[in-house]
Amino acid sequence: MPPPTPCNSTLKYHNGALFSTILPLIILALVLVLIALRNTGGIRPAIWQIMLGGALAVLLFGQISPTDALLAINIDVMVFLFGMFIVGEAIVRSGILTEITDRLVRREMSMDVLILMLIAATGFFSAVLMNDTVAIIGTPFVLFLARKYTIPPVMLLLVLAFSVTTGSVASPIGNPQNLLIALEGGLPNPFLTFCIYLAVPTLAGLALIYGAMKVFYPREFEKCILPHDDMPVRDAALRRPALISAALIFATIALKVLLVLLGTGITIPLTAIAVVAALPVVILSPQRVQIVRSIDWTTLIFFAALFVLMQSVWDTGIFQQGVASAAYPVTSVTVIFILGIVVSQFISNVPFVALALPLVTATGASDATLMALAAGSTLAGNLLVLGAASNVIIIQNAEKEGTTIGFLEFARIGAPLTAAQALVYWLWFMVLPL
Repeated sequence: MPPPTPCNSTLKYHNGALFSTILPLIILALVLVLIALRNTGGIRPAIWQIMLGGALAVLLFGQISPTDALLAINIDVMVFLFGMFIVGEAIVRSGILTEITDRLVRREMSMDVLILMLIAATGFFSAVLMNDTVAIIGTPFVLFLARKYTIPPVMLLLVLAFSVTTGSVASPIGNPQNLLIALEGGLPNPFLTFCIYLAVPTLAGLALIYGAMKVFYPREFEKCILPHDDMPVRDAALRRPALISAALIFATIALKVLLVLLGTGITIPLTAIAVVAALPVVILSPQRVQIVRSIDWTTLIFFAALFVLMQSVWDTGIFQQGVASAAYPVTSVTVIFILGIVVSQFISNVPFVALALPLVTATGASDATLMALAAGSTLAGNLLVLGAASNVIIIQNAEKEGTTIGFLEFARIGAPLTAAQALVYWLWFMVLPL
């Protein structure tokens, strides 16, 4: 008579079930480790390739079905990014940015003025064009400035990275995580809500970037910027449609806000803004095919794969259980703000918001909580390199031209800057009478 085995069988079953439950978390951890260590070995995969590998792994191991994987991809975010990337590529190819630089720098100016102009411009445009778009446009632009005016490229790349992250905080279309909050958070007028809660501390946060550069690069501010010969527009035929596209972005945003303020009941979807803005380039430019081919498709693959992997992690229920058993409610402004900054360092800000947003909205969170989620998860990008996708985009594009930002160099300035900015935002949330 064979020995009884029910207990052993049950134990094996539970062990197998437990492994299956935590497998998506194991895959996510491996993805993050590979991203962090990708430059240490002989094989250096791109970040999008690592994320795609993680998504394929959860599919192959049956942690998510192909149908659920397709449904997990947020089409609104993908369409918005696609449209904005087309506009960004057109602006880069047209040479508008170099033309603007030559018009602005027609006389000798101090480094202070140049850095302030760069912070203001990149911060503003990241709020309108999305930070990932400005990261793509801005990287070759600041490297051009570095060569033209003999400025350390790392310094300008850091200004770009910190400015696009900080400037994007105050806009529902400033970055992908804010877009998720605007689309899924039930905000009737996201532009107005983001402005009320986040505009003032964001302006202060941009000023802090200037202060950080003065502290960490004091000798560079002793230089003067001298004018050079004008550079022609790279593609004059593309200049007109690119300018029309940029104007349409501002016009449709203004119209969306006005329609809500007037109580018309008419709303313009955020995705429509990107689609409308891309149309002049697609319709009027003879380079439409080359532009579409040249946009940052790898970033789109990165986000699609990210949505699939995060859905698999969400389906385990472990994240929800951890939040439910926490000592403090996740709907607390302070808690969600701190979690956004800290947890985003491990899983990046977009995955964190993708995981946290369903929990926050399910508990009927206030606008203040949603704005704290947006601010914390976005400011996380200023702390460490892996805190934001825009940092990765800047580094990958800079490496194509032989320049990069070291992990420690970024953290050396990013850590104190993030601490100062976080304090400003937290104090603003505490005193805001809403």
